[in-house]
Amino acid sequence: MSKTNSGNFFEDFRLGQEIRHATPRTVTEGDVALYTALYGSRFAFTSSAEFARSLGLAQAPVDDLAAFHVVFGKTVPDVSLNAVANLGYAGGRFGVPVMAGDTLTTNSVVIGLKENSNRQTGVVYVRSTGTNQTGEMVVDYVRWVMVRKRDAAAAIAEEKVPDLPGSVAAADLVVPAGLHAARYDAVLAGSPHLWDDYAAGERIDHVDGTTIEEAEHMMATRLWQNTAKVHFNQHTEGQGRFGRRLIYGGHIISIARALSFNGLGNAFKIAAINGGRHVNPTFAGDTIYAWSEVLEKLEIPGRGDIGALRLRLVALKNQPAGAFTLKTPEGKDDPAVVLDFDYTVLMPRRA
Repeated sequence: MSKTNSGNFFEDFRLGQEIRHATPRTVTEGDVALYTALYGSRFAFTSSAEFARSLGLAQAPVDDLAAFHVVFGKTVPDVSLNAVANLGYAGGRFGVPVMAGDTLTTNSVVIGLKENSNRQTGVVYVRSTGTNQTGEMVVDYVRWVMVRKRDAAAAIAEEKVPDLPGSVAAADLVVPAGLHAARYDAVLAGSPHLWDDYAAGERIDHVDGTTIEEAEHMMATRLWQNTAKVHFNQHTEGQGRFGRRLIYGGHIISIARALSFNGLGNAFKIAAINGGRHVNPTFAGDTIYAWSEVLEKLEIPGRGDIGALRLRLVALKNQPAGAFTLKTPEGKDDPAVVLDFDYTVLMPRRA
C-alpha cells in the first residue's frame, strides 16, 4: 500500500462528507511581517498595536486575508490537490479576530457535486470553517473548485448544486467584541473619507499597480502551505494548458485589497466574502491594477459608530483600471480581468 497522498479526485467525494484537515497552524509575528512584505498592506488597524488598542482590541489583529489564506491552505491537500481551477466563493463570514499566537484548524463539509459534461472533471462545493484554539470561528466560507477525475468512466453516486446566498446580511456580520470607533483617528489611518462619504454606485480607481515576481508568488504559496500542483511544480505544469505555473488566486485577492487602500483607506476590517470569481489566470511578470464599486451601504443594527460597505473589487492584469473594464463589447469576460470579488468591509461613521 502506498504511504504517499495523491489527493482526492472528483469521484472520491461524497455529499455530506466531513473532512478534518491536517496540520494546525500557529500564526506568528513572522507571518504578519511576511504578509506585509508580500502585499504591502497599509491599513492602520492591522499595522499598529496602539491604533488597534484605541479601537478596543488588546493588540493589532492579523490581517483578515492572512487568516483566510491559512485556513484555505489547510483544505488544499484534501479538496484541491488535483484541481484544474478554483472557481469561486460565497457566503463567507469573518468571526473573532486572529492574533499572533493563535492556532488555526480547518474542517470542511462537501455540500455539492456536479460532474462536467466531458466526464474528465467535476465541480466540488465545500463549506470550510476555520477555528482558533478555543473553538471560536475565525472564518467560514463556501468555495467551489473544478477537480480532475481519476477515471473518466467512474460513476458519481449523487449530484447536487447547492443554493448559495447572494450576500451576507448586515445582521449576520460579526463585529468583534469590544470594537468601537469613537476614537478612530482618520489622520493616522491615512484617509479622510468615512462611511458617510461613499455612495452606492460610486467607482474608485485605485491607481497604483503591482508587478508579481516569480519568487514572491512561490513564497506566498509555501507560506500558506498550499500544495496545489498548479502553483508550484513547473516540471508538471510546463506540460499543461498554460505551459507555466498559475498564481494562487488568493495572492491576487491580497494584492488587490492592498491596492484598494488608495481610495478605501478606512475600510479597516473585512466582515464578509459575498462572492467572487478568478476570471482569468495570472502569471509571474503580470502587473495587477484594481478598481472598486460601492454596491451597497449597510447599517449595522445597534451601531452608530460603524457602518458597512458592500464592495465589488475588480483586479486587472497589465491594464490600468481607469476604464473600469469588466466585459468585452461582445459581452464576454474581458481577458484583462483576473478577479471579480464581492466583499463587505467595516468603516467608521462620522459622529
